[in-house]
Amino acid sequence: MKQAFKYAYLAFIYLFLYIPILVLVIYSFNDSRFSTNWQGFTFSWYAQLFEDGPLMEAFANSLIIAFSSSTIATILGTLSAFAFYRYRFIGRKVTYSFIYVVMMSPDIVMGISLLMFFITVGLSTGAATLLLAHITFCLPFVVVTVYARISGFDRNILDAAKDLGATERRMFRHVVLPMLMPAVIAGWLLSFTLSLDDVVVSFFTTGPSFEVLPLKIYSMVRLGIKPEINALSTVMFLMSLVTVTVSHLLIAKENR
Repeated sequence: MKQAFKYAYLAFIYLFLYIPILVLVIYSFNDSRFSTNWQGFTFSWYAQLFEDGPLMEAFANSLIIAFSSSTIATILGTLSAFAFYRYRFIGRKVTYSFIYVVMMSPDIVMGISLLMFFITVGLSTGAATLLLAHITFCLPFVVVTVYARISGFDRNILDAAKDLGATERRMFRHVVLPMLMPAVIAGWLLSFTLSLDDVVVSFFTTGPSFEVLPLKIYSMVRLGIKPEINALSTVMFLMSLVTVTVSHLLIAKENR
């Protein structure tokens, strides 16, 4: 009885989480401009979606920002994780704790604080400030993911590489990085997903001349839910699902 209740509870949780997404996906194929009336199956909304110039431009902007910010955050985060593991310096534990503070901070707090910082230093909001903001909130996730992997290393491997004459650069390139690669890829995929889906931080740190897809969808939804929005949301959900699944598989692989 207890086991059946547990499975029923889990089923209820998953249904509660995924039924709205399933409804959205189903109605993206609805041959009607009114989402509540089912008129038949069609792919026409997906065709219209890719013919929408402003929407595709926002989508391209989102991909550029997501790819750039996740790549830069992964490089900086990997080097930072290695530094936290390899070296002992004053304030190391406090500095690492601040990484969790950034991860736990509400998006609206980070968005407002970054906007105030950009105004203080005299930066006009746009593509550059949006890229910096996305790097900022993606970086801690990469550091934590990579550090979890590197903390399980045997330090004797690094000492052996040093004894064989390897410099810090060669040791990192030929010994550390190959062993870290699953975590590095997982961190990049996680950062890419977070950047692609972000709304709150992007709202505060981008300008009117550079629009990204989540904000474009938000502005369109305020005027009513159109079938094209359902189709676009389905595409974004599938992209996020693929990246998160690959990231999970890589993390599971490194744990084994």
